[in-house]
Amino acid sequence: MDPAEGALTAAIDGEWRSESDRARDAWRNPADTLEFFGVEPDDTVIEIWPGRGWYTNILAPYLNSGGGTLIAAVWDTENMPEGDRRDRYQGAIDKFQEYFAAEPERYGTLEYSALSDKSGALGEPESADIVLTFRNVHNWMANSYEAKVFEDAYAVLKPGGVLGVVEHRLPSSDIQDPLAKSGYVHEDYVKALAANAGFRFDEASEVNANPADKADHPF
Repeated sequence: MDPAEGALTAAIDGEWRSESDRARDAWRNPADTLEFFGVEPDDTVIEIWPGRGWYTNILAPYLNSGGGTLIAAVWDTENMPEGDRRDRYQGAIDKFQEYFAAEPERYGTLEYSALSDKSGALGEPESADIVLTFRNVHNWMANSYEAKVFEDAYAVLKPGGVLGVVEHRLPSSDIQDPLAKSGYVHEDYVKALAANAGFRFDEASEVNANPADKADHPF
């Protein structure tokens, strides 16, 4: 087995991952997905809006095993109005950071950035090998700054770097809501956003396609 492949398998099989996280593996296919995006253990990777850290729990130990760097681009609470929403998001970020800082021998030392419609750069220009986002495009569309995110990703990537996008796919025959309230997005629209930001389309994968999903799941 290739050493990188072995390290990824070890991260996915790690005993630190909860049973509820493991239960999603059959649907999220983390090994096939990260291999498709070409993530190597010595890469500098930015994960946009990692949420509770489902993918971070795999990426952090995997990158730590090879001397790579994981940068979590979290919610931009500095540009949120003061109030319950900001406190709730900041509380989630604090919990996330505490969790991954508790075991540096496993997770390494994560770095942090932030993303919103008002945020600055995701990092130094041309500093990252890969930018990853999992099921977030519809959230950016809901607030009409999806184009900015793709432009920010392009600016932070090294020449030849990879933007990896996983999103709920809206059938091409369905009308795209500009705010993507259903949570589903046309594949062609995502490709257009990337092209407008300067990206060249390489390849798509059907590894996460679910024929049982009729794109009408409520919320």
